[in-house]
Amino acid sequence: MSRNRSLHVRSIALYVVAFALLSMAVSNAYYQFILTLVLVWGLMGVGWNLLSGYTGLISFGHAAFFGLGSYTVSLALIHWNLTPWLGIPLAMIVGSLAGLLIGIPTFRLRGHYFALAMLAYPVSLLAIFQWAGLQEIALPMDREHPILAMQFADPRTYTLVALAMMAMALVLSAQVERSHFGLALRAIRQNEPAAQAAGIDTRGCKMRAMALSAAVTAAAGGFHALILLIVTPQSVFGMLTSAQALVVSLFGGVGIFWGPVIGASILIPLAEGLNAHFGDVIPGIQGVIYGLALILIVIGMPEGVYWAIRDRWVSRRGRQAATAQPGEHEQRGPIGAQTAARPEPEQGQATTARASGEDDTARRAEPDGKPLLTVQGVSVSFGGLRALDGVSFTVRTGEILGIIGPNGAGKTTLFNRLNGFVNGSAGSVRLEDTELLGMDTHAICRLGVGRTFQVARPFARLTVSENVRAGAIGSAHTQAEAEAATHDALTRVGLQTRALATVDTLTSKELRLLEIARALAARPRLLLLDETLAGLGRIEVDELLPVIRRLPAQGVTVVIIEHTMDALLRLADRLLALDHGSVIAEGSPQTVVRDRRVIEAYLGPKWVQHAED
Repeated sequence: MSRNRSLHVRSIALYVVAFALLSMAVSNAYYQFILTLVLVWGLMGVGWNLLSGYTGLISFGHAAFFGLGSYTVSLALIHWNLTPWLGIPLAMIVGSLAGLLIGIPTFRLRGHYFALAMLAYPVSLLAIFQWAGLQEIALPMDREHPILAMQFADPRTYTLVALAMMAMALVLSAQVERSHFGLALRAIRQNEPAAQAAGIDTRGCKMRAMALSAAVTAAAGGFHALILLIVTPQSVFGMLTSAQALVVSLFGGVGIFWGPVIGASILIPLAEGLNAHFGDVIPGIQGVIYGLALILIVIGMPEGVYWAIRDRWVSRRGRQAATAQPGEHEQRGPIGAQTAARPEPEQGQATTARASGEDDTARRAEPDGKPLLTVQGVSVSFGGLRALDGVSFTVRTGEILGIIGPNGAGKTTLFNRLNGFVNGSAGSVRLEDTELLGMDTHAICRLGVGRTFQVARPFARLTVSENVRAGAIGSAHTQAEAEAATHDALTRVGLQTRALATVDTLTSKELRLLEIARALAARPRLLLLDETLAGLGRIEVDELLPVIRRLPAQGVTVVIIEHTMDALLRLADRLLALDHGSVIAEGSPQTVVRDRRVIEAYLGPKWVQHAED
């Protein structure tokens, strides 16, 4: 972390020095103006990136904050004679408040619905400001105190002021990027349900990101008014304004603070230069340039120039490492891929591993009988489909409860109900004395209920350590506490040597261990494992079972959904069988698997007689 912080500081300082030297070397006023615009639109891109780049919620409406910043600085200067040195901070406050007000209703939406809703705000503000008679605001010239009015004779001064603002925005963005807050935003971007299950308050994080994003964007808008000395609704609330922020960030690279800098440094000089030379021949050529850039991004570089170069560099280094050590990566593959076929052990070896190994014979402490989770009469309906129908059971502290049932029995729906992903029509779920129904998913996690998923949901662009640390965000109060929880969780599942690995190098078994580790980093008392053994070979199952079996001795009660019956019989203290959303059997594993209703649910009525015979 300290090495990354030092690298960020040095790189930002190098950028500032290089840009300042370039500005000093440029004597042409028009080229100097373009340099200033590069910084202004780069600054707006940094603001856009703080929300959309890190959370993945694409905004088409950042012109709303840009325009509010422009009008705040202009009207404050005209009506209150407020110096822009104070007007820009005021614009940031106005922008931040507007961001919070906009975020309250808009964050209820996701995907393209969010993007379209954001588009409505600048369109509405454009109409409002036109209706209010603010079609054209000209900033007065101040001959007596030009410095206070930010009116400089030397155009290079504008560039240097914009550079200082950009430097502060980059420092802010870098600080966010390496903080717990930034890690939470990146987790939201890559898999919001997994982030919620890890204890991250996704709505709260998005609101904070919106406030910061709007403040930086409003600052860019306020300064833009000062360099043009005129503000019109169309110029600040128009579609092209939002498009510029979006395109420079997408082109340069989303989710990294250098992305908008790269995009603005390439696209703004290109668009302005072509507009100066061909604008009279091809009106609106700037929009054409941004449109072509967007097409190029979608087709060739979906995440921008930065990530395209970085991924190729990492891929090249990975191939070199694989060439140097050819055996090291043989069993690794892309996310979600199954591991390469492995030879099954000889029957005698398998029997020995199961019968005489410590994994199967070592017994943990018996469950103390104290109820930890009490489920009573839980029902869930999706339209006319009754997914759960009056499910009731109790989980005792220190036990491993297995849940079985055919496909469509309601097992995963039950988990989704327990940790707040879905609402139900009736019932009660209590963790000791606390009612969980009606609580948000992240709040349930922070009370001590962890969760893994049927299909592994890693945060693909984070390292193994960062994935697990995301799970510690909700429970850790300090950075040191989060690091300690991360190290402890990785050690408990045996991934400590893979902490710096990227997710795409993990095997299927390691992906499952990663999910368990991320859940353990939140310090849960109850862990819900949804088909953790799915897709694994026999050897991998045998390697994973001891990790799960040790959890009750470490203070974690386990409820596991599993179709691998052989493994579940070796793992569970009790079984709960579901069929068509109802409990059909509950008790010891040997009793439940011999139950007539369970056999009928799995194999059909004709097999019941065979089983009894």
